[in-house]
Amino acid sequence: MRETVLVLGGYGVFGSRICMALARDERVDLVVAGRDRNAASAFCAVHGGRAEVIDREDPALADRVALLSPFLVIDAAGPFQSYGARPYRVAEAAIAAGAHYLDLSDDPAFTIGIAVLDAAARQADLAVLSGVSSVPALSSAAVAELASDMADIHLIDTVIAPGNRAPRGLSVVRAIVGQAGRPTRMWRGGRPEQVPGWSGLSRVSLRVPGKSPVAGRWASFNAAPDPALLPSHFKARSVLFRAGLELKIMHGGLLLLSLPVRWGWVRTLAPLAPALKWVAERLEPFGSDTGGMRVRVAGLTGEGAMEVRDWVLVAGAGDGPHVPAIPARVMLGGLRAGAVSAGARPCVAAFALGEAEQAMANLNIATDRTTKAFPLVFAEVLGPAFGLLPPALRDLHTVMDVRRWRGEADIETGRGRMARLIRVLMGFPTGGKRVPVTVRMERHEGSEVWERRFGGRTLRSRLSPGGGGVMREKFGPLSFDIALGVEAGRLTYPVVAGRCCGLPLPRMLLPMSRTAESVDAEGRAVFDVEVSLPGLGRVVHYRGWLVPDDAMA
Repeated sequence: MRETVLVLGGYGVFGSRICMALARDERVDLVVAGRDRNAASAFCAVHGGRAEVIDREDPALADRVALLSPFLVIDAAGPFQSYGARPYRVAEAAIAAGAHYLDLSDDPAFTIGIAVLDAAARQADLAVLSGVSSVPALSSAAVAELASDMADIHLIDTVIAPGNRAPRGLSVVRAIVGQAGRPTRMWRGGRPEQVPGWSGLSRVSLRVPGKSPVAGRWASFNAAPDPALLPSHFKARSVLFRAGLELKIMHGGLLLLSLPVRWGWVRTLAPLAPALKWVAERLEPFGSDTGGMRVRVAGLTGEGAMEVRDWVLVAGAGDGPHVPAIPARVMLGGLRAGAVSAGARPCVAAFALGEAEQAMANLNIATDRTTKAFPLVFAEVLGPAFGLLPPALRDLHTVMDVRRWRGEADIETGRGRMARLIRVLMGFPTGGKRVPVTVRMERHEGSEVWERRFGGRTLRSRLSPGGGGVMREKFGPLSFDIALGVEAGRLTYPVVAGRCCGLPLPRMLLPMSRTAESVDAEGRAVFDVEVSLPGLGRVVHYRGWLVPDDAMA
């Protein structure tokens, strides 16, 4: 018996890939639908299926869907960010027609909000899933496999890097540029953080044996459902999502265009979408047809090993746009088998990663998995001695993305104007008892940035391995070499050298630091920091305790 599958946006960039696959399935009666009958008919003339005109804004939408008696409705139209006051009209029409529903949304609000239809979907015994695309459907399937035996997930990091020759419909371009500069939510260190869309520029390379690599691409933070959905599902401390354009002139150009949005001068770049699409089409010959995706999970295994695990996908020959269409094909198989439970929800860990890889077998797509030890900054400097630290101190210095800590400190300050001036210039805290303390540690490639807040004062520094068992800590133009040591369960921080603007500091100007970390009877990390200068005496002395403030979601 053939099942009717209705695909809205069936001739679009991603919908057409779904329809190409479904048209070859003898069990499917394919309906390719959208607002443009000519486009739908032209697609069907080449690939098969039958064309229909269906507009989600049509007051008779539910009736038009019901007349087709579909088994499944797939909304691949988008952009889902602009679905208006009744964003779930298509899903509601599918439920009314007795059909299952899937969509390819990558908009966080839309994907999460589908749950408002949960009661109606359960009552009708139908599956209504949103985000059946690269994210969160495919990315979460990869996380579920990579993290299957992890006891403490510190980081989930997904990157998508399409080839420049990948087709881009106007709705795709509008969705991309509409995010640039707008507040975007990431999940870092156990809580949400707002970052500007298209910020956080980084360089990524994706490699799979036997395939041309996706090398040296730029990627930036972009809105996606993953940072909102995966922290609670996988109990992860940090969840990030980034995307990039192959040509640096395009990626960097969009970054520059996003600045007025970040500064509040304009609300959105969405009105520029047609013009930017025209520019992208002119630049299409200068890129490649190779794109990729990486899902990274870093954390501690049940045995306490610190590992980073990657699932990497590289698509060649222009097959990258098939990737967002794969989850819908996998879910159709599950719906046919009655293996998908009723209800309305985001599509998170709804199928096994191997099922998606099997569905890609006929495409120019290859995947790979790798596992490596995660190189913690303090572990790199201390070597085997890191393992001698008490668990609370090892945890304090296990920074794979962002860690947060809170506690209290008693602070004593030195006397005199010079000591006061140094405290002000360095950001050292002023005196007080039981002063609230927060510490934020952020991993930046091979270093850590620490932001310590004592009441209203902030002290920032960057720590990185300096070679030869030395930790280098930078405070603006000043840097100090610290010979970390472990003594009877304590971590000591003696300063052995210093520089100002790269020039060595003479011994008479080198600060003396009596700094140590230990663990108190309550199992808390304890710090004791005293800084003094030759001939001047004490500058500041603060001691207190810290406990984690980034518990898994």
